[in-house]
Amino acid sequence: MKITVVGVGYVGLVTGVALAEIGHEVICFDVDKVKIGLLQKGKSPIYEPAIEEYLKRQLKNNQISFTTDSTIAIENAEVIFIAVGTPSNSDGTANLNYLKLATIEIARNMRQPIVIVIKSTVPVGTNEYLKSLIEKHTDVDFDIVSNPEFLREGQALHDTFNGDRIVIGSESNWAADKVETLYKPLEIPILKTDIRSAEMIKYASNAFLATKISFINEIANLCEKTGANVEAVSVGMGLDQRIGKYFLNAGIGYGGSCFPKDTKALVQLAGNVQHDFELLKSVIHVNKNRPYLLLEKLYKRIPTLTHKNIAVLGLSFKPNTDDVREATSFVIINELLKKGATVIAYDPICIKKAKPHLPKEVLYAYNIEMAIKDADAIVIVTEWEEIKQFPLKDYKTPQNKPIIFDGRNCYSLLEAQQADVEYHSMGRPSIYREKSQSGYMP
Repeated sequence: MKITVVGVGYVGLVTGVALAEIGHEVICFDVDKVKIGLLQKGKSPIYEPAIEEYLKRQLKNNQISFTTDSTIAIENAEVIFIAVGTPSNSDGTANLNYLKLATIEIARNMRQPIVIVIKSTVPVGTNEYLKSLIEKHTDVDFDIVSNPEFLREGQALHDTFNGDRIVIGSESNWAADKVETLYKPLEIPILKTDIRSAEMIKYASNAFLATKISFINEIANLCEKTGANVEAVSVGMGLDQRIGKYFLNAGIGYGGSCFPKDTKALVQLAGNVQHDFELLKSVIHVNKNRPYLLLEKLYKRIPTLTHKNIAVLGLSFKPNTDDVREATSFVIINELLKKGATVIAYDPICIKKAKPHLPKEVLYAYNIEMAIKDADAIVIVTEWEEIKQFPLKDYKTPQNKPIIFDGRNCYSLLEAQQADVEYHSMGRPSIYREKSQSGYMP
Protein backbone atom coordinates (compact mmCIF):
# COMPACT_ATOMS: atom_id res chain seq x y z
CA MET A 1 0.00 0.00 0.00
CA LYS A 2 0.94 3.64 -0.38
CA ILE A 3 1.42 4.91 3.16
CA THR A 4 2.05 8.41 4.49
CA VAL A 5 3.32 9.07 8.00
CA VAL A 6 2.73 12.60 9.29
CA GLY A 7 5.14 13.54 12.07
CA VAL A 8 8.58 11.96 12.05
CA GLY A 9 9.33 11.94 15.74
CA TYR A 10 10.02 8.80 17.71
CA VAL A 11 6.78 6.95 16.93
CA GLY A 12 6.47 8.26 13.38
CA LEU A 13 9.98 7.29 12.32
CA VAL A 14 9.78 3.80 13.80
CA THR A 15 6.35 3.29 12.22
CA GLY A 16 7.49 4.50 8.81
CA VAL A 17 10.65 2.41 8.76
CA ALA A 18 8.82 -0.71 9.95
CA LEU A 19 6.04 -0.38 7.37
CA ALA A 20 8.64 0.04 4.63
CA GLU A 21 10.43 -3.04 5.91
CA ILE A 22 7.31 -5.20 5.42
CA GLY A 23 6.87 -4.01 1.86
CA HIS A 24 4.77 -0.85 1.86
CA GLU A 25 5.65 2.29 -0.08
CA VAL A 26 6.11 4.94 2.62
CA ILE A 27 6.39 8.73 2.51
CA CYS A 28 7.18 10.49 5.79
CA PHE A 29 6.20 14.14 6.16
CA ASP A 30 7.39 16.67 8.72
CA VAL A 31 7.68 20.46 8.81
CA ASP A 32 11.16 20.25 10.39
CA LYS A 33 13.54 20.78 7.45
CA VAL A 34 16.65 19.88 9.42
CA LYS A 35 15.16 16.58 10.56
CA ILE A 36 13.98 15.69 7.05
CA GLY A 37 17.39 16.61 5.64
CA LEU A 38 19.10 14.20 8.03
CA LEU A 39 16.67 11.40 7.24
CA GLN A 40 17.11 11.83 3.50
CA LYS A 41 20.81 11.15 4.10
CA GLY A 42 20.07 8.03 6.12
CA LYS A 43 20.81 9.65 9.48
CA SER A 44 18.38 9.26 12.35
CA PRO A 45 17.63 12.32 14.54
CA ILE A 46 16.87 9.96 17.44
CA TYR A 47 18.93 7.22 19.05
CA GLU A 48 17.25 3.85 18.78
CA PRO A 49 19.16 0.57 18.33
CA ALA A 50 19.25 -0.57 14.67
CA ILE A 51 17.08 2.32 13.38
CA GLU A 52 19.71 3.65 10.97
CA GLU A 53 20.38 0.17 9.62
CA TYR A 54 16.70 -0.22 8.70
CA LEU A 55 16.49 3.37 7.45
CA LYS A 56 19.43 3.07 5.07
CA ARG A 57 18.25 -0.28 3.74
CA GLN A 58 14.78 1.01 2.87
CA LEU A 59 16.13 4.24 1.38
CA LYS A 60 18.33 2.10 -0.86
CA ASN A 61 15.31 -0.06 -1.76
CA ASN A 62 13.25 3.08 -2.54
CA GLN A 63 10.61 1.88 -0.06
CA ILE A 64 10.75 5.03 2.06
CA SER A 65 11.20 8.74 1.36
CA PHE A 66 11.00 11.97 3.35
CA THR A 67 9.53 15.35 2.46
CA THR A 68 8.45 18.71 3.86
CA ASP A 69 5.91 19.10 1.03
CA SER A 70 2.47 18.14 2.34
CA THR A 71 0.95 17.98 -1.13
CA ILE A 72 3.46 15.38 -2.31
CA ALA A 73 3.06 13.42 0.92
CA ILE A 74 -0.73 13.28 1.00
CA GLU A 75 -2.25 13.44 -2.49
CA ASN A 76 -1.67 9.79 -3.49
CA ALA A 77 -1.79 8.09 -0.09
CA GLU A 78 -4.14 5.17 0.61
CA VAL A 79 -3.55 5.28 4.36
CA ILE A 80 -2.20 8.19 6.42
CA PHE A 81 -0.74 7.67 9.87
CA ILE A 82 -0.68 10.70 12.17
CA ALA A 83 2.10 10.41 14.75
CA VAL A 84 2.60 13.97 15.99
CA GLY A 85 3.30 14.75 19.64
CA THR A 86 0.59 15.34 22.26
CA PRO A 87 2.65 16.87 25.11
CA SER A 88 1.20 17.85 28.46
CA ASN A 89 -0.28 21.26 29.09
CA SER A 90 0.52 22.93 32.41
CA ASP A 91 -2.64 21.43 33.94
CA GLY A 92 -1.76 17.88 32.83
CA THR A 93 -4.20 17.73 29.93
CA ALA A 94 -3.00 16.59 26.50
CA ASN A 95 -2.01 19.39 24.13
CA LEU A 96 -3.77 18.60 20.83
CA ASN A 97 -2.59 21.65 18.87
CA TYR A 98 -0.10 19.73 16.70
CA LEU A 99 -2.73 17.09 16.03
CA LYS A 100 -5.30 19.68 14.95
CA LEU A 101 -2.81 21.33 12.58
CA ALA A 102 -1.87 17.96 11.08
CA THR A 103 -5.46 16.89 10.45
CA ILE A 104 -6.35 20.20 8.82
CA GLU A 105 -3.28 19.95 6.57
CA ILE A 106 -4.31 16.44 5.57
CA ALA A 107 -7.91 17.52 4.87
CA ARG A 108 -6.76 20.33 2.59
CA ASN A 109 -4.56 18.01 0.53
CA MET A 110 -6.78 14.91 0.24
CA ARG A 111 -7.62 14.04 -3.37
CA GLN A 112 -9.10 10.54 -3.04
CA PRO A 113 -10.91 8.38 -0.44
CA ILE A 114 -8.52 7.61 2.37
CA VAL A 115 -8.09 5.97 5.78
CA ILE A 116 -6.64 8.25 8.45
CA VAL A 117 -4.98 6.37 11.31
CA ILE A 118 -4.27 8.15 14.60
CA LYS A 119 -1.10 6.78 16.25
CA SER A 120 -0.75 9.73 18.62
CA THR A 121 -1.84 9.14 22.22
CA VAL A 122 -5.09 11.06 22.66
CA PRO A 123 -7.86 11.40 25.27
CA VAL A 124 -11.06 9.41 24.79
CA GLY A 125 -13.28 11.16 22.27
CA THR A 126 -10.45 12.85 20.35
CA ASN A 127 -10.80 10.73 17.21
CA GLU A 128 -14.44 11.69 16.93
CA TYR A 129 -13.52 15.35 17.32
CA LEU A 130 -10.83 15.04 14.65
CA LYS A 131 -13.33 13.44 12.29
CA SER A 132 -15.65 16.43 12.62
CA LEU A 133 -12.69 18.79 12.16
CA ILE A 134 -11.62 17.11 8.92
CA GLU A 135 -15.18 17.17 7.60
CA LYS A 136 -15.15 20.95 7.88
CA HIS A 137 -12.17 21.19 5.51
CA THR A 138 -12.88 18.59 2.82
CA ASP A 139 -15.64 16.88 0.85
CA VAL A 140 -13.46 13.84 0.11
CA ASP A 141 -14.61 10.57 1.67
CA PHE A 142 -12.48 9.20 4.52
CA ASP A 143 -12.59 6.91 7.53
CA ILE A 144 -10.76 7.36 10.80
CA VAL A 145 -9.04 4.64 12.83
CA SER A 146 -7.50 4.69 16.31
CA ASN A 147 -4.32 2.60 16.32
CA PRO A 148 -2.36 3.34 19.52
CA GLU A 149 1.30 2.37 19.77
CA PHE A 150 2.82 0.29 22.57
CA LEU A 151 6.52 0.76 21.86
CA ARG A 152 9.26 0.80 24.47
CA GLU A 153 11.98 3.32 23.76
CA GLY A 154 15.23 1.45 23.25
CA GLN A 155 13.34 -1.61 21.99
CA ALA A 156 10.89 0.01 19.60
CA LEU A 157 11.80 -1.92 16.46
CA HIS A 158 11.76 -5.20 18.35
CA ASP A 159 8.35 -4.34 19.76
CA THR A 160 7.03 -3.39 16.32
CA PHE A 161 7.93 -6.74 14.81
CA ASN A 162 7.22 -8.82 17.93
CA GLY A 163 4.35 -7.02 19.63
CA ASP A 164 1.81 -8.60 21.95
CA ARG A 165 -1.13 -7.10 20.06
CA ILE A 166 -2.22 -4.51 17.54
CA VAL A 167 -5.28 -2.50 18.55
CA ILE A 168 -7.54 -1.17 15.79
CA GLY A 169 -10.48 1.00 16.80
CA SER A 170 -12.96 2.13 14.17
CA GLU A 171 -16.66 2.52 13.45
CA SER A 172 -16.00 1.38 9.87
CA ASN A 173 -15.48 -2.35 9.29
CA TRP A 174 -13.97 -1.58 5.90
CA ALA A 175 -11.37 0.79 7.36
CA ALA A 176 -10.52 -1.60 10.20
CA ASP A 177 -10.08 -4.45 7.70
CA LYS A 178 -7.80 -2.29 5.52
CA VAL A 179 -5.53 -1.47 8.46
CA GLU A 180 -5.56 -5.14 9.51
CA THR A 181 -4.43 -6.11 6.00
CA LEU A 182 -1.68 -3.51 6.15
CA TYR A 183 -0.29 -5.13 9.32
CA LYS A 184 -0.82 -8.73 8.21
CA PRO A 185 2.87 -9.45 7.36
CA LEU A 186 3.78 -8.88 11.03
CA GLU A 187 1.66 -11.89 12.13
CA ILE A 188 0.75 -10.21 15.44
CA PRO A 189 -2.64 -10.77 17.16
CA ILE A 190 -5.11 -8.02 16.29
CA LEU A 191 -7.86 -6.68 18.53
CA LYS A 192 -10.63 -4.77 16.77
CA THR A 193 -12.78 -2.54 18.89
CA ASP A 194 -14.68 0.73 18.91
CA ILE A 195 -12.69 3.97 18.72
CA ARG A 196 -13.23 5.10 22.32
CA SER A 197 -12.13 1.76 23.73
CA ALA A 198 -8.99 1.82 21.60
CA GLU A 199 -8.16 5.29 22.94
CA MET A 200 -8.70 4.10 26.52
CA ILE A 201 -6.62 0.93 26.05
CA LYS A 202 -3.51 3.04 25.48
CA TYR A 203 -3.96 5.18 28.59
CA ALA A 204 -5.06 2.25 30.75
CA SER A 205 -2.04 0.17 29.70
CA ASN A 206 0.50 2.86 30.50
CA ALA A 207 -1.25 3.75 33.76
CA PHE A 208 -1.20 0.11 34.88
CA LEU A 209 2.50 -0.27 34.11
CA ALA A 210 3.24 2.96 35.97
CA THR A 211 1.22 1.59 38.88
CA LYS A 212 3.34 -1.58 39.01
CA ILE A 213 6.49 0.56 39.15
CA SER A 214 5.21 2.77 41.95
CA PHE A 215 3.90 -0.27 43.84
CA ILE A 216 7.23 -2.08 43.86
CA ASN A 217 8.94 1.17 44.86
CA GLU A 218 6.62 1.46 47.85
CA ILE A 219 7.44 -2.16 48.71
CA ALA A 220 11.12 -1.19 48.45
CA ASN A 221 10.54 1.49 51.09
CA LEU A 222 8.98 -1.12 53.38
CA CYS A 223 11.85 -3.52 52.72
CA GLU A 224 14.37 -0.93 53.85
CA LYS A 225 12.44 -0.39 57.09
CA THR A 226 11.91 -4.09 57.82
CA GLY A 227 15.23 -5.55 56.67
CA ALA A 228 13.81 -7.40 53.68
CA ASN A 229 15.40 -7.41 50.22
CA VAL A 230 13.12 -6.03 47.48
CA GLU A 231 15.03 -8.02 44.86
CA ALA A 232 13.94 -11.29 46.44
CA VAL A 233 10.42 -9.95 46.95
CA SER A 234 10.19 -8.97 43.25
CA VAL A 235 11.28 -12.43 42.13
CA GLY A 236 8.80 -14.09 44.46
CA MET A 237 5.96 -11.88 43.25
CA GLY A 238 6.87 -12.23 39.58
CA LEU A 239 6.69 -16.02 39.68
CA ASP A 240 2.94 -15.65 40.16
CA GLN A 241 1.56 -15.69 36.60
CA ARG A 242 -1.27 -13.39 37.67
CA ILE A 243 1.33 -10.72 38.49
CA GLY A 244 4.22 -11.38 36.11
CA LYS A 245 7.88 -10.44 36.47
CA TYR A 246 7.96 -7.29 34.33
CA PHE A 247 7.99 -3.74 35.71
CA LEU A 248 8.84 -4.96 39.22
CA ASN A 249 12.34 -3.49 39.42
CA ALA A 250 12.71 -1.07 42.30
CA GLY A 251 14.51 2.19 41.56
CA ILE A 252 14.15 5.94 41.39
CA GLY A 253 10.99 6.02 39.32
CA TYR A 254 9.79 6.25 35.76
CA GLY A 255 10.34 9.13 33.33
CA GLY A 256 10.26 9.65 29.59
CA SER A 257 7.65 10.92 27.20
CA CYS A 258 4.85 8.45 27.98
CA PHE A 259 4.23 7.44 31.59
CA PRO A 260 4.42 10.91 33.19
CA LYS A 261 2.34 12.50 30.43
CA ASP A 262 -0.23 9.73 30.12
CA THR A 263 -0.86 9.26 33.84
CA LYS A 264 -1.47 12.99 34.27
CA ALA A 265 -3.74 13.06 31.22
CA LEU A 266 -5.78 10.12 32.51
CA VAL A 267 -6.26 11.84 35.88
CA GLN A 268 -7.46 14.94 34.03
CA LEU A 269 -9.74 12.86 31.81
CA ALA A 270 -11.25 11.27 34.90
CA GLY A 271 -11.79 14.69 36.43
CA ASN A 272 -13.59 15.85 33.31
CA VAL A 273 -16.23 13.18 33.91
CA GLN A 274 -16.38 13.80 37.67
CA HIS A 275 -14.33 10.74 38.64
CA ASP A 276 -11.61 11.07 41.29
CA PHE A 277 -8.87 8.65 40.20
CA GLU A 278 -7.30 8.34 43.66
CA LEU A 279 -5.11 5.33 42.85
CA LEU A 280 -3.44 7.00 39.88
CA LYS A 281 -2.90 10.23 41.82
CA SER A 282 -0.99 8.16 44.39
CA VAL A 283 1.05 6.50 41.66
CA ILE A 284 2.14 9.91 40.38
CA HIS A 285 2.91 11.15 43.92
CA VAL A 286 5.03 8.08 44.74
CA ASN A 287 6.97 8.42 41.51
CA LYS A 288 7.65 12.12 42.04
CA ASN A 289 9.29 11.40 45.40
CA ARG A 290 11.61 8.60 44.27
CA PRO A 291 14.70 10.68 43.33
CA TYR A 292 14.49 12.54 46.64
CA LEU A 293 14.62 9.27 48.60
CA LEU A 294 17.94 8.43 46.95
CA LEU A 295 19.19 11.93 47.71
CA GLU A 296 18.17 11.50 51.37
CA LYS A 297 20.47 8.48 51.57
CA LEU A 298 23.29 10.59 50.20
CA TYR A 299 22.62 13.55 52.53
CA LYS A 300 22.49 11.26 55.54
CA ARG A 301 25.87 9.77 54.67
CA ILE A 302 27.49 13.04 53.48
CA PRO A 303 25.73 15.88 55.32
CA THR A 304 27.80 18.67 53.75
CA LEU A 305 28.22 18.59 49.98
CA THR A 306 30.07 21.88 49.55
CA HIS A 307 33.33 21.22 47.69
CA LYS A 308 32.36 17.56 47.22
CA ASN A 309 32.66 15.95 43.80
CA ILE A 310 29.62 13.88 42.87
CA ALA A 311 29.68 11.70 39.75
CA VAL A 312 26.27 11.15 38.15
CA LEU A 313 26.21 8.16 35.81
CA GLY A 314 23.39 8.18 33.27
CA LEU A 315 21.32 11.10 32.00
CA SER A 316 18.65 9.54 29.77
CA PHE A 317 15.42 8.47 31.46
CA LYS A 318 16.19 4.83 30.60
CA PRO A 319 18.92 2.90 28.77
CA ASN A 320 19.19 2.54 24.98
CA THR A 321 17.63 5.93 24.23
CA ASP A 322 18.77 9.53 24.09
CA ASP A 323 15.41 10.74 25.43
CA VAL A 324 15.83 13.01 28.46
CA ARG A 325 12.21 14.04 28.88
CA GLU A 326 11.16 13.78 32.56
CA ALA A 327 14.57 12.26 33.34
CA THR A 328 15.23 11.75 37.05
CA SER A 329 18.86 12.72 36.43
CA PHE A 330 17.77 16.35 36.03
CA VAL A 331 16.08 16.36 39.44
CA ILE A 332 19.09 14.79 41.12
CA ILE A 333 21.66 17.04 39.46
CA ASN A 334 19.76 20.23 40.25
CA GLU A 335 19.34 19.23 43.89
CA LEU A 336 23.03 18.36 44.24
CA LEU A 337 24.02 21.73 42.79
CA LYS A 338 21.73 23.50 45.28
CA LYS A 339 23.65 21.77 48.07
CA GLY A 340 26.94 23.14 46.75
CA ALA A 341 28.27 19.95 45.15
CA THR A 342 30.38 19.83 42.02
CA VAL A 343 28.60 17.51 39.57
CA ILE A 344 30.44 15.49 36.93
CA ALA A 345 27.94 13.78 34.62
CA TYR A 346 28.41 10.93 32.17
CA ASP A 347 26.10 9.23 29.69
CA PRO A 348 27.21 7.07 26.74
CA ILE A 349 24.68 8.61 24.31
CA CYS A 350 22.76 11.69 25.36
CA ILE A 351 25.18 14.29 26.78
CA LYS A 352 24.57 16.54 23.76
CA LYS A 353 20.79 16.40 24.23
CA ALA A 354 20.99 16.84 27.99
CA LYS A 355 23.31 19.86 28.07
CA PRO A 356 20.73 22.51 27.04
CA HIS A 357 18.45 21.39 29.89
CA LEU A 358 21.05 21.44 32.66
CA PRO A 359 22.78 24.31 34.51
CA LYS A 360 26.06 25.51 33.03
CA GLU A 361 27.86 24.51 36.25
CA VAL A 362 27.59 20.83 35.36
CA LEU A 363 30.83 19.24 34.20
CA TYR A 364 30.82 16.37 31.71
CA ALA A 365 32.98 13.29 31.36
CA TYR A 366 33.31 11.14 28.27
CA ASN A 367 33.81 7.81 29.98
CA ILE A 368 33.09 6.30 33.40
CA GLU A 369 36.71 6.42 34.53
CA MET A 370 36.92 10.15 33.87
CA ALA A 371 33.66 10.79 35.73
CA ILE A 372 34.63 8.91 38.91
CA LYS A 373 38.33 9.81 39.06
CA ASP A 374 38.10 12.26 41.98
CA ALA A 375 34.54 11.58 43.09
CA ASP A 376 33.54 11.61 46.73
CA ALA A 377 30.30 9.88 45.81
CA ILE A 378 28.83 8.19 42.76
CA VAL A 379 25.13 8.28 41.90
CA ILE A 380 23.93 5.72 39.35
CA VAL A 381 20.81 7.03 37.61
CA THR A 382 20.45 5.06 34.35
CA GLU A 383 21.08 1.33 34.03
CA TRP A 384 23.05 1.46 30.78
CA GLU A 385 24.69 -1.89 30.02
CA GLU A 386 28.07 -0.15 30.01
CA ILE A 387 27.47 0.97 33.59
CA LYS A 388 26.13 -2.42 34.72
CA GLN A 389 29.20 -4.13 33.27
CA PHE A 390 31.68 -1.72 34.87
CA PRO A 391 33.35 -3.66 37.74
CA LEU A 392 32.42 -2.38 41.17
CA LYS A 393 35.98 -2.80 42.36
CA ASP A 394 37.12 -0.30 39.72
CA TYR A 395 35.16 2.52 41.35
CA LYS A 396 37.86 2.78 44.00
CA THR A 397 41.52 3.70 43.60
CA PRO A 398 44.46 3.63 46.04
CA GLN A 399 43.80 7.34 46.65
CA ASN A 400 40.02 7.33 46.75
CA LYS A 401 37.10 5.16 47.85
CA PRO A 402 33.91 6.93 46.78
CA ILE A 403 30.55 6.02 48.26
CA ILE A 404 28.20 4.48 45.69
CA PHE A 405 24.46 5.27 45.58
CA ASP A 406 22.82 2.97 43.05
CA GLY A 407 19.38 4.24 42.04
CA ARG A 408 18.74 1.31 39.70
CA ASN A 409 20.13 -1.66 41.67
CA CYS A 410 22.61 -2.41 38.91
CA TYR A 411 24.83 -4.58 41.12
CA SER A 412 24.18 -7.50 43.45
CA LEU A 413 24.89 -7.17 47.14
CA LEU A 414 27.39 -10.02 46.82
CA GLU A 415 29.31 -8.02 44.22
CA ALA A 416 29.42 -5.06 46.59
CA GLN A 417 30.71 -7.25 49.41
CA GLN A 418 33.42 -8.78 47.25
CA ALA A 419 34.46 -5.40 45.82
CA ASP A 420 35.01 -3.91 49.29
CA VAL A 421 33.01 -0.76 48.52
CA GLU A 422 30.43 1.21 50.44
CA TYR A 423 27.26 0.63 48.50
CA HIS A 424 23.70 1.92 48.96
CA SER A 425 20.82 0.84 46.73
CA MET A 426 17.00 0.92 46.68
CA GLY A 427 15.01 -1.47 48.88
CA ARG A 428 18.06 -3.53 49.87
CA PRO A 429 20.47 -3.50 52.83
CA SER A 430 23.41 -1.12 52.48
CA ILE A 431 26.89 -2.59 52.31
CA TYR A 432 29.81 -1.00 54.12
CA ARG A 433 32.75 -1.98 56.30
CA GLU A 434 32.99 -0.67 59.84
CA LYS A 435 36.49 0.44 60.79
CA SER A 436 36.19 -1.15 64.22
CA GLN A 437 35.42 -4.63 63.05
CA SER A 438 35.83 -7.00 60.14
CA GLY A 439 32.97 -8.08 57.96
CA TYR A 440 30.27 -6.21 56.11
CA MET A 441 27.44 -4.55 57.96
CA PRO A 442 24.01 -3.53 56.65
